[in-house]
Amino acid sequence: MRSLAVPQKEGPRANRDIRGVREVQLIDEEGQNRGVVSFFDALRAAEESGLDLVEIAPNSTPPVCKLLDYGKFKFLEQKKAAEARKKQKTVEVKEIKLRPGIDDNDYNVKMRAMQRFFEEGDKVKVTLRFRGREMAHQDLGYKLMLRVKNDVLDTAKVESEPQMEGRQMTMVLAPR
Repeated sequence: MRSLAVPQKEGPRANRDIRGVREVQLIDEEGQNRGVVSFFDALRAAEESGLDLVEIAPNSTPPVCKLLDYGKFKFLEQKKAAEARKKQKTVEVKEIKLRPGIDDNDYNVKMRAMQRFFEEGDKVKVTLRFRGREMAHQDLGYKLMLRVKNDVLDTAKVESEPQMEGRQMTMVLAPR
C-alpha cells in the first residue's frame, strides 16, 4: 500500500515548502538583489528579519526567492485578481427579430437598438421569421438582411452571413 500523495498548495511556495533546491537567487525586503546564496542561508535571513522566504520564479535556475510578508503578498494577489475580473467584459449576443414586411419606422427603431448594442460591445443576432405564405418570398427576406448588413457596415462586421434555419433566416453581426 502506498501512502497518499501530499496535495499541492495553490500559489507560490514559501519557507520550508520550497524543496529540492540547494541555492536560490535572493532578493531582500528592500528589493535589492543579494545574489545566489544557499537555501538554508536564505531561510535563516528570512527568520532573522521576521519575514517569509517566498519563491517568486520557480522555473529559473536557480529559483528566485524574495523576503516578504506572505500573508500580505497573498492578500495583494487576491485583490489584483478581483480587480482583473471586475474589468473584464463578457460579450453577450443580443437578438433582434424582424419580419419580411417590416415598415420603415419599425425598421429604424430596430436599427437604433442594434447600434446601441454595438456601442456596448455586444454581438447581435438578426432573426428574420417567415410565417405561412411568406416562405414563398424568401428573396424579400434576403434583401432585407442585405439592407441591414449595408446599414451597419461602418459600426459592425458580419460574423455569419444570412442563412436559412427552418422557417427563419439568421445573421450574426459583431462590433468593429
